[in-house]
Amino acid sequence: MRPPTWRDYEAIHDVETAAFGREAEAVLAKRVRDEGDALVELVAEENGEIVGHIVFSRMTTQPPERRLAGLAPVAVRPDAQGRGIGDALCRAGIEAVRALGAEAVVVLGDPKYYERFGFSAEAAARIASPYAGNPAFMALELVAGSLAEPVAANYPPAFG
Repeated sequence: MRPPTWRDYEAIHDVETAAFGREAEAVLAKRVRDEGDALVELVAEENGEIVGHIVFSRMTTQPPERRLAGLAPVAVRPDAQGRGIGDALCRAGIEAVRALGAEAVVVLGDPKYYERFGFSAEAAARIASPYAGNPAFMALELVAGSLAEPVAANYPPAFG
């Protein structure tokens, strides 16, 4: 796992598009990067080729201020799926945002996948967001008690 360079951007676009079968997530990742809202971005390589990608975005909150990161998207090229690459990207990214001082991470995704990292809908229950109440909206506290009080969280403009 490593941060991408500008030389990787075309391959990242291809990985995102192939993984999701559409360009929406590739466009989202590019916009987050271009707008300066990427808190952590990592790629996975095999044999010199980009096979996976993940982005964690800066989120803003209304008081009480919280340092939250939004995980999205994470993608693995279809021919490389099922080998733990997505898992490794998620774990490395979570540790990277923790090291940067993030108090919690939010994600909108498959509960069966993200629960393995400690994400839960219960942890997200006190977060006001356009996705609140959706069972796929989950959070992971990186600092114990950081989501004990209600907080309003906003995704970067790229998500709008």
